[in-house]
Amino acid sequence: MDRIVSYRISKKEEGMNVLEFLRKKGISRHILSSMKSVEKAILIDGFPAGGKTPLRENSILRIHVPETGSGEHIVPVSMPLSVLFEDQDLLVVSKPADTPVHPSVGNYENTLANGIAAYLEKKGEDCPFRCINRLDRDTSGALILAKNPLSASLLSRQMRNREIRRTYLAVVKGIPPSKGTVSAPVGRVSSSVIERRVDYDCGDPAVTHYERLAVKGSHSLLEIHLETGRTHQIRVHMGYLGYPLPADYLYCPDYSRFPRQPLHSFQLDFIHPLTEKPLCVTAPVPADIAENF
Repeated sequence: MDRIVSYRISKKEEGMNVLEFLRKKGISRHILSSMKSVEKAILIDGFPAGGKTPLRENSILRIHVPETGSGEHIVPVSMPLSVLFEDQDLLVVSKPADTPVHPSVGNYENTLANGIAAYLEKKGEDCPFRCINRLDRDTSGALILAKNPLSASLLSRQMRNREIRRTYLAVVKGIPPSKGTVSAPVGRVSSSVIERRVDYDCGDPAVTHYERLAVKGSHSLLEIHLETGRTHQIRVHMGYLGYPLPADYLYCPDYSRFPRQPLHSFQLDFIHPLTEKPLCVTAPVPADIAENF
């Protein structure tokens, strides 16, 4: 969707030109370039302005960021959705387990993207599926979707800068220490398209922090925080320590207690990309984890 944003210029910002101000706000060159297609994309106090126009205290700078994509290539399919937060910039949902995020071969109409497309269609909104934090098919919990190019750009920047704090809950086999940190590079197994492993020669840096919350029998409930977001990072790191997640078809196919890997994106803490206010969004713990602890 197009997004029109207005800023009131502070005394501290007076003297900056428009481009300097927008870059300070984190707006990318790609977004600025897209605005060139819009007539009167930049207004100051209602009058057209350019990138080098100086700003004055209390002036109102208005920018118009156009939508550059479409969600029409994703088939809308109605399905139950648990919406945790929504405004004109963001949609945060709680993804159920056993739900792919994106359409792929064999999964054309059963993904979260299909459900989101149907949800937005009913609201009369058309925008591409812009997923900010990735979750595996069997991982449940909070997922951020950006509803316009501007919020997508700013949130992606937060993710790259590790400014989105991600809290996971995971059940593992065994009883690890009360807390710890795993710093071990993760890379792809050469013989597999999807499998990953700790690889000190070719892997990408990966850091995982964990704290043990509870023990029940031979399993432990952990709270996990990620510094990086490598594919399968939690699953690989906990298995590397000797405490794998059960019911993981790739790394620990033990289904005696759980039907799927018990991994849940529990909480996301981040700054709203446009209002710049802190947000904390929590996804309810699913029954398969809650009932075991």
